[in-house]
Amino acid sequence: PDLAILITGRQHGFIEPCGCTGLAFQKGGLARRQELIRQLREQRRWPLLLVDAGNQVRRFGRQPEIKFQLTIDRLKKVGYQVIALGPDDLRLPAGELVASIVDEDPRQSRFVSANVTVIDPELMPTFRVVSVGDYRIGITSVLGDRVQQGIFSDDLILRPAAESLARVVPQLKQANCDYYLLLVQASMDETRALAKQFPLFSFIITSAGVGYPPKQPEQVEGVEGTIIEVGPKGMFCGLLGLYDDDDVPWRYGLFGLDSRFPDSAPVLEQLKLYQQELERAGLEGLGIRPVAHPRGTSFVGSRACMKCHQQEFKIWADSPHAKATDSLIEPSERVDIPRHHDPECLSCHVTGWHPQKYYPYKSGFLSLDSTPLLVGNGCENCHGPGSSHVAAELKMENIDQQQRMEWRLSMRLTLEKAKQEQCYQCHDLDNSPDFHPDGFDRYWEQIAH
Repeated sequence: PDLAILITGRQHGFIEPCGCTGLAFQKGGLARRQELIRQLREQRRWPLLLVDAGNQVRRFGRQPEIKFQLTIDRLKKVGYQVIALGPDDLRLPAGELVASIVDEDPRQSRFVSANVTVIDPELMPTFRVVSVGDYRIGITSVLGDRVQQGIFSDDLILRPAAESLARVVPQLKQANCDYYLLLVQASMDETRALAKQFPLFSFIITSAGVGYPPKQPEQVEGVEGTIIEVGPKGMFCGLLGLYDDDDVPWRYGLFGLDSRFPDSAPVLEQLKLYQQELERAGLEGLGIRPVAHPRGTSFVGSRACMKCHQQEFKIWADSPHAKATDSLIEPSERVDIPRHHDPECLSCHVTGWHPQKYYPYKSGFLSLDSTPLLVGNGCENCHGPGSSHVAAELKMENIDQQQRMEWRLSMRLTLEKAKQEQCYQCHDLDNSPDFHPDGFDRYWEQIAH
């Protein structure tokens, strides 16, 4: 191509692949993305325009703030020319946003938006014209009206999408570009409506859609605009090639960032520093506080189960569940980047955390030194904290047989409930894709008890 436009977005906190199946079976990550970019530049020698549709993070708190800083620093270093802000990005503190989006020369800011202002309108232009090779590309971004709902900050000014584009489009026309790109954070319906209302845009890059993005773009009915979807969790890169050819002016390809792309060493070094920063901050510095478990009982560790449940304990002790924390301390892949201080990893690799919301319960795992009995993904993660049950069985509390039986029943987990609810808390699509849709029985054979 005379110009190749690399399209990314919707990273949603997945700065590297995460899961139980091994890196060879996972897609995504900044390290692989940088290697793809290097190959396009150094091996293909293609003129490149790099654009990102936004949504780098997905949660509140200090850890997402650190991730956002890391990601934007990496996008700048690799040479992204235009970056949009997604709705989840805009839930970060305004100070964190400003620290990342401001360049030495605000007129050259990589961040653009037609309808979002962070603190000061001078900090981020409404559009940008980028010259690469023989092409002039006009680019803006817009936050859809529906996704603006739920974003509340005195430091942000959010305007209606169509109304804002109506002001920006005439300015873009005056720039006399060869192509115009619109980066959209909106539903597919709103994306299509904006494409029809503003036919200036040759390509509309949207964060809408669910699951894997389509391999081919969608032609907008009635106009020449073409909609390109970015995929989830930074797993895919779209590559749009422009050609000086009236018959075939552009071609599109979709790349899954799989193990074909080796890790970029500079990115791995940055990921290592990221984990070290989490360690320095500690749970308290990351703003993570233990909360009471809904049952009102405490975690006692799997060894407390061993006396009465010897066979079950042996099966657990010989399973990967028992070694879940070890796999963070000494990973089998990317071995020099331990992750046992990362709340997003701890939540499924230790005992006594909420697996989806990344916080510990009171009496749950806090550190290797202070809570060694809660290392590994233990019995209580599935059956619930066992303090009252253990106390009842050891006759540490003066209770009758009926109460003792009630505590026993409270610890029971039926196979059907485990299959429908419990195991998917950690073996979700993000982390254990081969568990779905029919992997439960195969996995259960490994730990049947």
